Amino acid sequence: MPQKSALVCGAGGFIGSHLVRRLKQEGFWVRGVDLKHPEYTPTATDDFIIGDLRDQNVCKDIMDLPYDEVYQLAADMGGAGYIFTGEHDADVMHNSATINLNIANLAVKVGAKKIFYSSSACMYPAYNQEDPDNPKCSEDSAYPAAPDSEYGWEKLFSERLYLAYNRNYGLQVRIARYHNIFGTQGTWQGGKEKAPAAICRKVAETEDGGTIEIWGDGKQTRSFLYIDECLEAMRRFMDSEFMGPVNIGSEEMISINGLAELAMSISGKKLHINNIPGPVGVRGRNSDNSLIRTELGWAPSQSLREGLTQTYNWINEQVEARKAVTV
Repeated sequence: MPQKSALVCGAGGFIGSHLVRRLKQEGFWVRGVDLKHPEYTPTATDDFIIGDLRDQNVCKDIMDLPYDEVYQLAADMGGAGYIFTGEHDADVMHNSATINLNIANLAVKVGAKKIFYSSSACMYPAYNQEDPDNPKCSEDSAYPAAPDSEYGWEKLFSERLYLAYNRNYGLQVRIARYHNIFGTQGTWQGGKEKAPAAICRKVAETEDGGTIEIWGDGKQTRSFLYIDECLEAMRRFMDSEFMGPVNIGSEEMISINGLAELAMSISGKKLHINNIPGPVGVRGRNSDNSLIRTELGWAPSQSLREGLTQTYNWINEQVEARKAVTV
């Protein structure tokens, strides 16, 4: 039986680098492409290309095979400090849309057998996420559309792009809406980190008895899914006949202050929270896993605490290593 081939766009990023290792464990030949190599571990790809997927010539160079599976994870993205300030809206929309236009078009031309597109829960309407205790994020609630950010609007546009390529050209697509994927070996400083990593870093950097700052009143709610759980859902999804869109997330909702308190508990430190003004996004968001349970029989297998413990320990190691270098 010939070896299966996969292309991972965004293979230098957090989810992409983890996905490459999972695919290699399953016996795939994997090509990765990104603007950069993975930051914390060597890539496990068979072939890694440094390239800008906004450039059609780069895309033509990498899309030269009828891959069994293409994973389009590449995007201009970051946490609330990057997405919700409005300062990066034009770049976020232009960069990500250009990548998806290039990849969808070439996937058809080379005869790629199946393509996965990573959308986001940010495409859900803001009007369904005003109550932090009762957000509505079922897949069928996407319309009438009203995302709370241009990042969300681009994700929604690109979902429709891939669905159009399916209808018009028969491209086999799988569309997943991620709900806050987190874990080890991800961005934890610099402004593009997401809430779990940012909070773990703040706790790790703060001495016992100190204070950490949390944006907003801390009562805004989210759910968070550990990276290993995400990969399992992705692989089941790609092996299925279901096209999506489908949520990939956890239904274990927690407030942002609650997330900070959980990180403190894991660290063994007693810290204070100072809630300050800052970009926060919608008031409440939680994955609705009804559809993925029905279609794929999938649900997360571990608690938020288990995933956050692994993440905190890893980030704490990074903080301690940085301290050792600066001393």
